[in-house]
Amino acid sequence: MYAIVNIAGKQFKVTKDQYVYAPKLAVDAGASVEFDEVLLADDNGTISLGAPTIAGAKVTGKVLDHVRGDKVIVFKKKRRKGYKKKNGHRQDYTKVLIENISL
Repeated sequence: MYAIVNIAGKQFKVTKDQYVYAPKLAVDAGASVEFDEVLLADDNGTISLGAPTIAGAKVTGKVLDHVRGDKVIVFKKKRRKGYKKKNGHRQDYTKVLIENISL
């Protein structure tokens, strides 16, 4: 059984007992979260498709931790002009354990 769910504006294909690194959510670590924007669900070959979402379907999970992604280096340069700029960025994520998918 899997579902495609909208979490903070991004779509994730989730299954039970899976870890998802979603964009940072304003929820404390250890708290339970519920996602009700289920776009598609597959229950052993029976596919339910929402228009745009499936009414009554929910995905519940538990927030494990707030983490940061790998560092991305942004380097800009204009040759022969003496212009160089180096910048780094680390994106914030929330690690969520998917506990249950209910249709």
